[in-house]
Formats: sequence, structure tokens, C-alpha cells
Amino acid sequence: MVSSPTPPTHPSQPPSNAASPAFSPRTFRLSIIIRSTLLLLYIALTLPLPFLAEVTQAPVPASVLWVGLAIGFLLLYAALTEQVRVDEMGIQVTYPAWVRWFWRKGWSLPWAEIKALKPRSTGQGGLVYYFLSHSSEQAYLLPMRVAGFAELVRRVEAHTGIDTRDVKPLSQPWMYLILLGLTLILLAIDAWTILVAMQA
Repeated sequence: MVSSPTPPTHPSQPPSNAASPAFSPRTFRLSIIIRSTLLLLYIALTLPLPFLAEVTQAPVPASVLWVGLAIGFLLLYAALTEQVRVDEMGIQVTYPAWVRWFWRKGWSLPWAEIKALKPRSTGQGGLVYYFLSHSSEQAYLLPMRVAGFAELVRRVEAHTGIDTRDVKPLSQPWMYLILLGLTLILLAIDAWTILVAMQA
């Protein structure tokens, strides 16, 4: 459920089907830069832990840590398989069948059901956007880290009439490139830490 609105709501004036430009169906996936960076960052932050646990004789066995880290990696990878599918009927956020089976189901909205795109501030000072539906009080988060986000927004505007000129990606690619560079440095430090731990 969405709390009482603070930012302004983008009104929706759905165009007629005849006025809507024709688009071929398309699937948008998370940017490869974002996926790679987050997966590598997870590895960089967690990989030394089992080795250090073994060297320091920590109360938690290294084998338990390996299992926990593998589960965490699987959950992160599953979250990063998010896909946004758009066609002439509506928009759908979905995941592969194996992810839907045990975790996230996704959602779908026909274009005619969308009445507005509502911005909300994040704890980091950014903006995210939620679709509001005519028939439900539930809000649906617009994915903002997909590759081709500008094209996705153009299709939303074309099919709903919502003004999306102010809708920008949550994070710019250069931010993740910087994070990727720092992650690679951290991985090099990890390699040195593991080497020292194994020689101790």
C-alpha cells in the first residue's frame, strides 16, 4: 500500500487505441553492468569469510559459511533476473519460472488500468515511481535499472498519456562503473587476504 502522497502525481490521460503508436513487443532486462557489478561486489564482500573463519577457528564452521554464502548468491542472482515485458496490451514485470516457483511472482497491468505514475523519495534522496491503478489501491514499482530505460518510458507515455519528461533512471551507468572499479580493487585485496590466510 502507498502512504499519503507528498510529491505531485503525474496525471494519466489514456489515449485512444487509434492514437497510440504501434510498438512491437519487447522485453527489458536489468543492465549487464548493474548485474555484473552487484554480483562481483557480493563475492568481494563475502569470499574471504570462510577462509578467515578457518584460520581464526571461529565458532561458525567454514562449511556453514560456504552454504550460507551460496544461498545468498542464489537469492541475489534471482533478484537480478527481473524482466519487464511491454506490448500493446500492457506492462508486465516477471521472473524466470524457477524464481517464480520459490520467491517472486511479479505483476502485470493493462495500459487502460494505469491512472497515474506517482513519484516517491528514497532514503538516499533519489526518486522512484509507482504505477497507480484504477481498480486497486496497490502501487506497482516502475523498474528503473533496466537496459533501455528511456525506451521503456517512451512506451509508457505513448500508451497511457502520462507525462514522463521528469522520469529519470535511479542510477546513472557511470555510478556503477565507478563501483565496478572499486569492486575489482576489493577483489584484488581479497585475493591477497586469502593467500595470507592459507599460508598462516
